Amino acid sequence: MSRAPRTEDRMAAQNRKALHNYFIEERLEAGIQLTGTEVKSLRGGRSQIVEAYAAVHKGDLYLVNAYIPEYLQGNRNNHEPRRQRRLLLHRRQINRLIGAIQREGYTVVPLSVYFNPRGLAKVELGLAKGKKEHDKRATAAKRDWQRQKQRLLRAR
Repeated sequence: MSRAPRTEDRMAAQNRKALHNYFIEERLEAGIQLTGTEVKSLRGGRSQIVEAYAAVHKGDLYLVNAYIPEYLQGNRNNHEPRRQRRLLLHRRQINRLIGAIQREGYTVVPLSVYFNPRGLAKVELGLAKGKKEHDKRATAAKRDWQRQKQRLLRAR
């Protein structure tokens, strides 16, 4: 249910900025409802999920503002690049995420989009709480100190 994408999984898009802007409380994997041209375009690897988030609409979770470019060899039935895409989760998971979003002030952000070993497109979602500016500075300082400590230990 909740796992990080393995290295043999083919990465289509990553959201590195999410780790900078949010405290990720929990990670989970969800399917994503795509059209044929979206899948082909995702395999090209030019999609972006930096500004994307998950929103509730009619009791379901949708991926909003994710950019999957139009498929170059697509015909007139090509997809819209920034359309809302339905996330495929169990009803219990959807209800728990909706409760966290509405009551506790969390947000659901996509961390990565990848293809699993069976070739299905998956989204790694993070249940996240926003960082304040001083939290971001503290995280950066801690990361710099860890880097400096590793250098000193290597120099010995």
